[in-house]
Amino acid sequence: MAYFVTGATGFIGRFLVARLLEKRKGDIHVLVREGSEGKLKRFGASKRIKAVRGDLGEPGLGIDPAWIEAHAGSIDHMFHLAAIYDMTADEERNERLNNGGTRHAVQVANALAARHLHHTSSVAAAGMYRGTFTEAMFDEGQDLDHPYHRTKFESERIAREESEVPWRVYRPSMVLGHSKTGEMDKVDGPYYLFKTIRLSAKLPSVLPMLVPRLGNTNVVPVDFVVDAMDHIAHAPGLDGQAFHLVNPEPQPTVEVVNAFARVAGAPQMTGVLPKAALTAALKVPGASKVLDDLGIPPSVLDYAGFTATFDARKTTKALAGSGIAVPPIDAYADVLWRYWEANLA
Repeated sequence: MAYFVTGATGFIGRFLVARLLEKRKGDIHVLVREGSEGKLKRFGASKRIKAVRGDLGEPGLGIDPAWIEAHAGSIDHMFHLAAIYDMTADEERNERLNNGGTRHAVQVANALAARHLHHTSSVAAAGMYRGTFTEAMFDEGQDLDHPYHRTKFESERIAREESEVPWRVYRPSMVLGHSKTGEMDKVDGPYYLFKTIRLSAKLPSVLPMLVPRLGNTNVVPVDFVVDAMDHIAHAPGLDGQAFHLVNPEPQPTVEVVNAFARVAGAPQMTGVLPKAALTAALKVPGASKVLDDLGIPPSVLDYAGFTATFDARKTTKALAGSGIAVPPIDAYADVLWRYWEANLA
């Protein structure tokens, strides 16, 4: 068994590589930029990790053609995880790294004649679709009004249409830190509200916080994502399908935030105000400075809730009997909060 991984030192990638080292056999070839080989030290002294110099932004990932020729036909699983996840990034950067990077990765998978290409997409590919979005759905004419939504949709299209080898697509929802260690590498999603929660903890805990109705979100810990990817990738007969790595049940955004508020000893938030109240509040002079002080990008608030719910029956069926399941947020909110306070606050 042999693997090739792009994005191996990224947040999801490093946990996936660790999982492969622990559970699977064979060499793991990982794409690294020249001069960045030192990042691979996080995987210890394993001789199974093989650095492959290249660049996500270059055709064929910038890999030496001689390396491709020498390894053609020997790669069982190619995992493409390298991408930019940043809701504040502009169109050009999203296009170059997400779409261009995927096209280059598919070129390599084809040249290597990999037995399987595993593309990491996102539920963001559903854009602003309203209703239930199934794993069999893809191009449903959904609104893709955000650059990140558009590029995740287009990069998944590239993987589907340009791959000459069998492919599988994984669509995680919002990925939080590790449920056992809390490890996370950036402030994102619910983390944007952690400073606000910590400030509100100075108020009497019996005092309810009235906030706009923010709809439903969907969050999962990174260890669930990589465990599910690893299991599904090695299961037979699942090529040509997409898998929603999500919480099977919609999660009201306010309930997720309140899980952290309980840990912090902060007042519980009650989403009783219309969302229009948030829009109006953002127009108040000085509102942007307040958000800056709290570390909340205004553009993120526009996408605080999902318009779609994500059906995950294929994923649930594929994981049956494995013991892999999404833990409830209350089971690990304290772990995430402590890690944030110690490392990201």
